[in-house]
This record gives sequence, C-alpha cells and structure tokens, in this order.
Amino acid sequence: MNKDKVFEYIDSKSELFATLSDKVWDAAELRFTEKVSAELISKALEDEGFTVERGIGKLETAFCGRFGSGKPVIAFLGEFDALPRLSQKAGIPSKEESVAGGNGHGCGHNLLGAGALAAAFGVKRYLEESGREGTVIYYGCPGEEGGSGKVFMVREGVFDGVDCALTWHPADHNEVTATSYLASYTVNYRFRGTSAHAAANPEAGRSALDALELMNIGVQFLREHIPSEARIHYAITDTGGSAPNIVQSTAEAVYQFRAPQLHQAAAIYPRLNKIAEGAALMTETEVDIRFIRASSNTLPNTVMEQMLYENMAALPYPTVPDSEKEFMAAISATLPPADSTNWGEVLPYVPSSASRPASTDVGDVSQVCPTAQLDGAVWPANTPMHSWQAVAVGKSETAHRGMIFAGKALAATAIDLFEQPEKLTAAKEEFLRRTAIAPYTCPIPADVMPDMPKQKQAASFGRCS
Repeated sequence: MNKDKVFEYIDSKSELFATLSDKVWDAAELRFTEKVSAELISKALEDEGFTVERGIGKLETAFCGRFGSGKPVIAFLGEFDALPRLSQKAGIPSKEESVAGGNGHGCGHNLLGAGALAAAFGVKRYLEESGREGTVIYYGCPGEEGGSGKVFMVREGVFDGVDCALTWHPADHNEVTATSYLASYTVNYRFRGTSAHAAANPEAGRSALDALELMNIGVQFLREHIPSEARIHYAITDTGGSAPNIVQSTAEAVYQFRAPQLHQAAAIYPRLNKIAEGAALMTETEVDIRFIRASSNTLPNTVMEQMLYENMAALPYPTVPDSEKEFMAAISATLPPADSTNWGEVLPYVPSSASRPASTDVGDVSQVCPTAQLDGAVWPANTPMHSWQAVAVGKSETAHRGMIFAGKALAATAIDLFEQPEKLTAAKEEFLRRTAIAPYTCPIPADVMPDMPKQKQAASFGRCS
C-alpha cells in the first residue's frame, strides 16, 4: 500500500478530524480535568477499531488506543488540554472573550490531538492493507500545560516497549523540530508569619511578605551564578492581603526555572530552597516548599528528523482558502509584519545544538525512546503561542488544513520506519549514544502527584510559557 492511498484515507476522514478538533476547542479543559476531550478522542479510536485503555499512568484523563501486534511499536503523542483565562471567540479578528474569564486553546492542543489521531488512523489503514506485522499506538497525554502529564506517564512505565514516538505542535510555520527544548522545574514557595497591626504593635508581627521579597532579592543575586542559558521566572500569587496597616501573615510565589540540561536545572532547585529558607530565617517566618512538576530536555534524533523532513517536503503544503483570506489578513494586521510571503512552505532542516527557549514534557518521552516532532503551520506568521489570536484561528479551515498536513507527514514517516527497519535500527543506535552520556532519571519524585488547577489560575507553565 503506497502512501498516496494512506493520504486519501486521511482525507476521507478529514471532516471527522476537524469536527473532533472543534469539539475539543469548545470544551477547553485545563490540565488533568479533560474528561470531555479525552472521551471524544477515545470514542473515535474505538469507532475506528483501536483497543482503548483509559486511565493509564494513574492519570484519569490519560489513555491509549492500540492496533496491530508485534514489532515495531510506533507511537503518536496527542494532547488536548487548554490554557486558563484565554477565552476568545472563534473567527473574530479582535480580542473578544467567549466566556468571561474562561479557558482557551491558545497552544492549539485541540489541533494537536486530532492531527496525531489522523496519523494513527492512517498507519492503522496501512497495517490493515499491507498485512505487515507491527503495532501503532495513539497516546492521549493530558496536562501538558502546567502539569507535565507525559512525565508522570513515563514515571509509571507507560511507554515501556515503544520503539519510537512521533508528534507535532501547532505553529505559524512548517518545520522539523531540530533542536532541544529546555529542562524545566516548577516549585511553589509559601511563607507563613504572624499577623499584627502595623502601627499599634508591629513588634508582634512576622511578615511573610517581607520573607517573600527577601527571597526574590536573593534570587536576583543567584542569577549571576547559574549557567548563562538558564532562566529563572516567578509569579507572586498571594501577597497576603491589600491592607498596608496589617503585617501580612501569608505570601506565596511560584518559581519556574529552566536550563539546557536536566542536571543543570536540578542543581538550581536546592539553591532556591536555601534562599527561601534563609529568607524565612531572617524574618522569623516559616516556608513550605511544594514541588509541582518538572520535565527533561528533549533528545534530538537526526535519523528520524531527516525522515520527517523528507516527508514534509514531499507533501503539498497547506494554503489559506479564499473564504478565510480576509479573516487571516485581519489577524495578521494585529501581529508584527511577516518576513516572508511563503506561509506554509516547509523550512529547511538544519540541526542545531542550541536549545529552544521553551520547555515541553515531550522531552521525557524522548529520554526513553527515539522521538521526533514537527511544527505545523496553522496560524498566520508571527502568531505567538498562548495568545488570543491563536485561539481565534483554532476552528478555521486554515487550521484544519495545517492539522491534516501534519497528520500526513507523521503517518508517512511511520510507514517509512515500518518499511525500512534499518532506519529504525539507526534511530535506536543514535538514541543509545545520546542516553549513554546522561542516563535518564525521572525528574518528578515518586511521591509527587499531578497538580490540579485552581479555580483561578494566574499563569500557565506549558511549552512556551
């Protein structure tokens, strides 16, 4: 069975994938609460003849759909979680909430999940028609945004026995991801002091807010003494109140820090803790340190990336339909001018040792099996992730076309890996060389459970936060 027939099959199901993506967009569920979205995709897998297992990796909204038997086992990674406070009306080229304070798919995970599903459907069709031995698995991965869902899945052995994994991410361009993403930690620091009247008896108070401010000052000095590529970000999530004449008894902040390698990020963690403990000591307060999540840097795999690029380059790249050109132009008018008019064209494959200034839990999958991914054009040029513009475009025909393009490229690459076992062997050999340098250790301790979203979330910590 040639690839064109697989592409035809994916095209025949394109309305299903578009509808599914739009329904996930409508649901807009936050990390680890994606019950509607997970069930929509699980049901689509079952209807297609996949055997579905729900609640894998001790995560209620994680699942996998499996078809075939024997080796090789090729996996596709799907996501479907949304971002807080990014509600936006679809098809409107101005910032306009759909639900006040609601969630929105500003990272395009509605498209990501459906596009990976298109790839899985295509490979299932290939296995059926060719009679070839092998297994295709679709992994439904919850909680990428602020949750590191795949890391919990890796920790529980969900990807054991997988020979390689493929995935993609919505973007404003078409390109193979040929660089590594940064390792990342997220930690919560909560200071507890003693309240008092700031004028009548300030000597009785112990200010948690003072402690938090001293911690932040200490971290400013730390920045000079960490790897230059590392980054430390923070958000103050609780100042203890708004009355200046009261000594604040609570104060809280969330810190996120990143580095090119996991061991570098891990080394920053105890140093931050010491600064927090020192601030508490100086102010006679107490600090509670809560580890929220972490993810590893991604391991590139040039063998699989080259195959992915060749398949992307061989496909007709997506275009904007005439019916949406005016809308897309209006969205573009809210963004910086584009450098090129060739939107959708596949950018050259240029492997680089530099790291992208972002993080993703795909990194931990890449640490346990050869993994490759692509960026797929679904938004106008220069559309930032986690923006209202990305949400507004999320249900467009343009986005659907980019999603199908990505699904076909992923499916074609998987077929090549089935047809050319020597390429899969080479990818595994490259993976073993890279992991021999720094063997994998899961960055999330065994006793840490997934962090569920609060009613009001001030910030997100996903791929490009």
